[in-house]
Amino acid sequence: MVTAKVFRFGNSQAVRFPKQFRLASDEVEIFCRGDDIVWRKKSEKSARAFDLLCVFPDVDRDDTPPQEREGL
Repeated sequence: MVTAKVFRFGNSQAVRFPKQFRLASDEVEIFCRGDDIVWRKKSEKSARAFDLLCVFPDVDRDDTPPQEREGL
């Protein structure tokens, strides 16, 4: 297991990655998975998918109750 140094950078925290974990990207996606914090290179595909989803209008849907059916 490899460890990394965590330090303060102004009012934020920063992590100094060891050389073997350097990313070829200027941005990363960060999310929690249980107790783990996951950092990964930002994917252009996921950013494009999010942009496409944002164009859908917010629609207030009035869901109808389930149909009444006879038992078998």
